[in-house]
Amino acid sequence: MGRITEDLIRRNAEHNDCVIFSLEELSLHQQEIERLEHLDRWCRDLKILYLQNNLIGKIENVSRLKKLEYLNLALNNIEKIENLEGCEGLAKLDLTVNFIGELSSVNSLQHNIHLRELFLMGNPCADFEGYRQFVVAALQQLKWLDGKEIERSERIQALQNFPEVERQIREQEKAYCLRRAKDKEEAQRRLREEQESEEEEGRLGFDGCWDAADTGATLPTSAESKDHLQAAETPGGDPHKKKPGSGEDDLEFWSRPSLFTPEARLETLRHMEKQRRDQEKLSEKKKKVKAPRTLITEDGRALNVNEPKLDFSLKDDEKHNQIILDLAVYRYMDTSLIDVDVQPTYVRVMVKGKPFQLALPAEVSPDSSSAKRSQTTGHLVVCMPKVGDVITGGPRASKSGKGTSDGGSREQTQERSKQTEKLEVDPSKHSFPDVANIVQGGKHRPRRVRPEPELTPSEEDLDFEDNPEVPPLI
Repeated sequence: MGRITEDLIRRNAEHNDCVIFSLEELSLHQQEIERLEHLDRWCRDLKILYLQNNLIGKIENVSRLKKLEYLNLALNNIEKIENLEGCEGLAKLDLTVNFIGELSSVNSLQHNIHLRELFLMGNPCADFEGYRQFVVAALQQLKWLDGKEIERSERIQALQNFPEVERQIREQEKAYCLRRAKDKEEAQRRLREEQESEEEEGRLGFDGCWDAADTGATLPTSAESKDHLQAAETPGGDPHKKKPGSGEDDLEFWSRPSLFTPEARLETLRHMEKQRRDQEKLSEKKKKVKAPRTLITEDGRALNVNEPKLDFSLKDDEKHNQIILDLAVYRYMDTSLIDVDVQPTYVRVMVKGKPFQLALPAEVSPDSSSAKRSQTTGHLVVCMPKVGDVITGGPRASKSGKGTSDGGSREQTQERSKQTEKLEVDPSKHSFPDVANIVQGGKHRPRRVRPEPELTPSEEDLDFEDNPEVPPLI
């Protein structure tokens, strides 16, 4: 059951920056509030107050709300109009669908001289003969009753017949009060029976047997308990005995006729609360701790996972030597809910805590990768440059001799084109120049150009002729 608390008022006062002392309008509908309290001390400047669809049984603690103009208490458990004399500015009062049977209690509203609208439809008193005439004659400041305007002729006629109408209303009130007293006794009897049955179920064990600690009896032997269980499982057992928490109890409750009383409404609310608690307990028992999803196997292999169930495309851009991932995240999703992690062999994207992981067909460079959102589609585009090809050493191809045929040379050329030769570089053996000794300390001396050596024909070239007219080769 709910109560009016300071935190509840502040949560419903966002339009006033959560400040409650200067609050002029407050809505506390559908909060299962049972008692009207604290508002006359915390919110003195209230002008509009919505309290419909709660469980309030009495109008109280509102007499200090001098500025209150509209009070909505529809769909509550109010049985009498009272304690509204202090609301000097009250102009509209809504008491639709309550349990007001004392129609004479409207006389307490005679002090509210600014009251112009009153709603009493859906109350037991609205079924009384002469109900409208009595209210029109008793509250002469009213202009509207149950959404219908009060004509001047109607008020004159109501004032003329008021003594007779008042006598009829008093008799009907007495009859209603007698029926109401019987309904209260019946509701209290049902409540006691429910409490006794709940206490009895609490003393029972999980198997339906009486708890030995409560009864003081000795536990039955294994044979006796076995016979007792077999007897309980036989079809000839008690057919009216139902398992606690079963759907049969719920079906029986809703199919049982009930009276239009505050007690019946409270009983319905208690039943729904009990069903909710039982459902929570059942769900907690069935709930299992979900094991974390495996993204990397024990041998270090990355798995392909698409838990957010998003469309994607993986493109190998050979022109720019990179791999492009296009992940179709939601267009209006905040980028702070997306986390991208690029590794040499896989890429992982967390979308609202759900992992999307994809193994890459080639090794990429995480430091050179980039991720950005598309301005048109909102998709996430991850560009991952490939790592350069590693050069490895291999045997050099031997030169073909003079006796090799052209067909054989073509085959060797095709084989060499198919087999890519790579040179392996050992970083430990690679020598770097000494930067400190590049600039010499002495004066710069001009370099002497050495004369080019004269080309002399070798002895092996027998057909060589030295023609002086031909210029030398550079």
